[in-house]
Amino acid sequence: MQLETLVAEPWPDWGLIDSGNGQKLERYGRIKVVRPEPQAMWQPASEQWDPDATFVPGSDEDGGGRWVQHRPVPMQWELSRGPVRFNASLTPFRHLGFFPDMAPQWDWMRERSSDADVLNLFGYTGVGSLILSEAGGRLVHVDASKKSVEGGKANAVLSGLADRPIRWMVDDASKFTAREVRRERRYDGILLDPPKFGRGPTGEVWRLEENLAPLLSDCRKLLDENSRFLVLTVYAVRMSALAIGELVRQTFGDLGGTVEAGEMSVREEARGLLLPTAIFARWSR
Repeated sequence: MQLETLVAEPWPDWGLIDSGNGQKLERYGRIKVVRPEPQAMWQPASEQWDPDATFVPGSDEDGGGRWVQHRPVPMQWELSRGPVRFNASLTPFRHLGFFPDMAPQWDWMRERSSDADVLNLFGYTGVGSLILSEAGGRLVHVDASKKSVEGGKANAVLSGLADRPIRWMVDDASKFTAREVRRERRYDGILLDPPKFGRGPTGEVWRLEENLAPLLSDCRKLLDENSRFLVLTVYAVRMSALAIGELVRQTFGDLGGTVEAGEMSVREEARGLLLPTAIFARWSR
């Protein structure tokens, strides 16, 4: 399988300004932040970053840490991508409430989402759901975090999309998908962005290596010969794009169409170099 590289280019409200020495400097609207980035092994273009806030990781391996504000940063502030508006904030999980490297996937799915029924699993704060809904899709948005789903609803209001056909579901992704299979539901497209580890709303445990294949098997049962796409993104660096590409090929190959796999990346503004962020596999007709 030939691997591909998807590149998230800068846009007015977001950009990777510089990177190096295990860190990255980004702009989110008028706020500049520095976050750890182990894959930025090179030297930065500049030593003078002057961010508004820096995330300092904890000493454990479970993703702990804290934000240090060098200048006051609002609790949340508005950003946009095209017609969709959403809130950014300094979250305890080191990110800012959305994943800008998903932009090429959003654009690819938008082309396939007009008048489509789309399931967004692990949908987080709904930026992807709103972008696909604005393109004419009917969305079912599922996330185990009530706070994230409420954030998605708030983003829908910001975007003027509160009346769009979006079902906001606080639920465990695997359990919800299994119920949809029993209901004999079908979808035109599915997006899933699972974490390496997580817990459902009633304590369900998600482990990527154990639970991904069964979940994809259920997703296959929700698609048919008239479906359009499935997109899987994985941020667990120990997995391989070749591995998830083959998993998607074996699971969805009987539908025909095309399977692509590879790396997701963002383009640095200072020098144009590509910073890898995740791996992906996707199926389309």
